[in-house]
Amino acid sequence: MNQPSTPSYDVIIIGGSYAGLSAALVLGRSLWTVLVLDSGQPANRQTPHSHSFLTRDGETPAELTRIARQQALVYPTVSLRDATVTTVQPSDSSFQVYTNDGEVFTAKRLILATGLSDVLPAMPGFAECWGISVLHCPFCHGYEVKDQVVGVLGNGDEGFGLAKLIHYWNPGLTLFTNGPSTLNPEQTAKLHQHAIPIIETPLVALQHRNGQLDALKLADQSVKPLQALYARPAMQQSNDLALQLGCELDEIGMIQVDEFGKTSVRGVFAAGDNQTMMRQVLVAATNGLRAAVMITRELMEEKF
Repeated sequence: MNQPSTPSYDVIIIGGSYAGLSAALVLGRSLWTVLVLDSGQPANRQTPHSHSFLTRDGETPAELTRIARQQALVYPTVSLRDATVTTVQPSDSSFQVYTNDGEVFTAKRLILATGLSDVLPAMPGFAECWGISVLHCPFCHGYEVKDQVVGVLGNGDEGFGLAKLIHYWNPGLTLFTNGPSTLNPEQTAKLHQHAIPIIETPLVALQHRNGQLDALKLADQSVKPLQALYARPAMQQSNDLALQLGCELDEIGMIQVDEFGKTSVRGVFAAGDNQTMMRQVLVAATNGLRAAVMITRELMEEKF
């Protein structure tokens, strides 16, 4: 009995958010066969609205994804499956991709559009507020909370830099160092000069209603009313696929790429949050487009 053949594509895109769907759209318009595999767990799934994307400012992330899927799938060579990729392996001049439901696909090129995972502190209320009233980016959310009582969670150089940035939107902010301050004397003096209080008492919980922050509860039992908190938790790759393939990472764990998203492994591209600190929808979509353009040039060169 003949064994069923493995479905083969020109390009497999792992990750069906903005970078992946942007790449799929361009590749579909370029007549390549494309499979998008998406696990359905975008990093911004709790965020109520997305901003700074021209023509779609204020749209919900889910609606942006719906529109992007609809437009990419107009092109008959593009298909999408809701599946989690578990393993990727080079095979001669192609790659084999294995999913959690036992399916296997091959492709000449791969795009890792897998994003990042935020490593949230195990503090009651933090995860529930993340992306709603605990924020990482003033360019994404600063305008919406510009008149609110806000705080910054951070310490040392990173805390100082974030407080300095947020002060532009919220001059009345408070810096919470969550323990003894590691600010240097010059940083401390500069914050005092701008009337920014520094609270070193550790945080124990975030009081909220359905993700909307009301106050911070501190270790000394005091409560600080607050409507929004900026924080920069640690980030990591959302899976180990880049490592399985041998892609080089930089010193902070991002996939190293050139200006067109080419990784250190021939035929493997990365697009979106997994290769840049600019975690914005428009940037992710642009990176997906760049990768698709370069893949098109490579595949055309091989066929000519």
